[in-house]
Amino acid sequence: MADDDAPATRLREVTGVTGWFLRVMRLGVPVAGTFFVLDVQSYLGLSFYREQYMGLFLALTLGSIFLSIPATKTSACKGVPWYDMLLCGAALCVGLYITILYPRLIMQIAYPSPDKLVLGFLAIIIALEATRRTVGWSLVIVAVTFILYARFNHYMPAPFHASGAPWGKLAVSLYLDSEGVLGLPTMVISTMVFAFIAFGQVLFLTGGGQFLTDFAMATMGRFRGGPAKMAIVGSSLFGMISGSAVANVATIGVVTIPMMKKSGYRPEVAAGVEAVASTGGQIAPPVMGIAAFLMAEMLSISYAEVALAAIVPALLYYIALFTQVDLEAARHGLRGLPKEQLPSAAKVASIGWIFLVPLVVLVYTLFILNYEPGKCGIAGAASALVMSLFRRDTRPNFRRLVQILESTGAAMVDLGAIGATVGLVIGSIAISGVGFTFSNMIVGIGQDSLVLLLLLTAVTGIILGMGLPTGAVYILMAVLVGSALQELGVQPLAAHMFIFYFGMLSMITPPVCLATFTAASIAGADHVKTALHGMRLGAIAYIVPFIFVYSPALLMKGTPLVIMLSVVTAIVGAVIFGAAFTGFLFRKLGWGVRLLLTAGAVALLIPPGGAIAMSWEINLAGAVVVAALVAWEWGHRKSAR
Repeated sequence: MADDDAPATRLREVTGVTGWFLRVMRLGVPVAGTFFVLDVQSYLGLSFYREQYMGLFLALTLGSIFLSIPATKTSACKGVPWYDMLLCGAALCVGLYITILYPRLIMQIAYPSPDKLVLGFLAIIIALEATRRTVGWSLVIVAVTFILYARFNHYMPAPFHASGAPWGKLAVSLYLDSEGVLGLPTMVISTMVFAFIAFGQVLFLTGGGQFLTDFAMATMGRFRGGPAKMAIVGSSLFGMISGSAVANVATIGVVTIPMMKKSGYRPEVAAGVEAVASTGGQIAPPVMGIAAFLMAEMLSISYAEVALAAIVPALLYYIALFTQVDLEAARHGLRGLPKEQLPSAAKVASIGWIFLVPLVVLVYTLFILNYEPGKCGIAGAASALVMSLFRRDTRPNFRRLVQILESTGAAMVDLGAIGATVGLVIGSIAISGVGFTFSNMIVGIGQDSLVLLLLLTAVTGIILGMGLPTGAVYILMAVLVGSALQELGVQPLAAHMFIFYFGMLSMITPPVCLATFTAASIAGADHVKTALHGMRLGAIAYIVPFIFVYSPALLMKGTPLVIMLSVVTAIVGAVIFGAAFTGFLFRKLGWGVRLLLTAGAVALLIPPGGAIAMSWEINLAGAVVVAALVAWEWGHRKSAR
């Protein structure tokens, strides 16, 4: 779930005493996280502040970065230079200072002292440098911009003029305040996200990854366009657990993209299918991207409510994609894979129950028992370990258990840096008050047109997403724009889901679309053509957020009858939308028919009985247009033969 989207980084070969120390820090992350998420300290009668745990989490993750990731691409990858040793030591000091002394500091946070000042400035530098090494310069530049604004905004013209915070107050607040590096992003990442990453690591390293791949091949491989359908099923299942578009493409794409090309799909289409399918994992329940956990905390609602709201939009996303893949195969006469190239369905089913049980446990604890998300993730991981004992080839030994713990810690490293730096951004916004100023400006712009405000928000989210992870885009936009959307009458969950979607869509939207470019590199395809096909395949995701802002029935908000009708008509609309964008139904479609089908599909996507004026009439008109065109095409299907 490493929210997408750090560029590939070279890892350093660390051996000897330093290597053991690095392993201990990585192992410490899941061990400490499990103890805190399960609230073990309270059962032992110990008092332990949440901030103390976050300090330990930051010490271990940030310290690991400086030992494992070189400063530049040209730096040596063997041995740890002295300056990285110092930075690792500084990261440990910054984090452990909070872990050890926070009970004393809590009453004195507002009073700067030399130790707080020094460690405050050091924490800012450490967080920014760790983020630069893992994510790149984009998030660092954003954070530095907001920090400098908080310090020097007294030089800014109205309406951005403010008093400006002294360096000392700024450093201490960003370091120790609850709206800084110890803020919401770090809290969510170190608890909820950690638990689900642990769940994913246990599932994959006990054979779950191979099962998901085999399941996709056994269920979809024999149908027309089978490899592409396998890619959708496999990538969506992987994405539900990992939440990372780029990681999904890199993991699944090396298998599915060559198979799609071999079966007859053009390289740019094969890469586009994989990129869009992998990106959808961030919006697919039960396990989504980091932004979903952040959303639940920011809105003070349960994660289960966020996941429930995401079901229908995610379903429409994949139905439209699946339809396009199927009709693309029909258009070019592409067939499924031969039976001998597919895994045995009976064999897959015989071992499948081992990996389905943990998913059932996860869903049951999350949606039925309403446990905290972190505890649900740990329960899923524990059940996966227990179920793996039933088969010899999946049974983990002590070495494998250590590997699971270490890989979980390593997967959390990038997220620790992202959480700390996004916390710097949020803290700077809170100190400077620019969030309130920006929100007022946005409300002023949108007073005459909510559509204009939504368009501005969508474009801004995609632009920010070109260089930032989805979680960082979401929380930045939620702080700056979320309240403005709500003031204009948008339901809070719909407003935040809208922001989430357009932060995610940057993964497949040019000019910078990391998931698409990763897939294009694997396929050996032209990056521009791949990006255009990716946008076509994922086009419905650009429309659905505007609809659920006006009519939240697609987010499961409303009366049961309206929700049921909305889901049924929207599913039909998604299928027709896919046909229109493929340009093929029973035969090749002309541009006039495609435009009319697109209009009819959008009309069907609009929930009847929602806030959109004449929604019943629009829905009915869409159904009539679609039915007439489908009947016409069916009647003339012989010409295609």
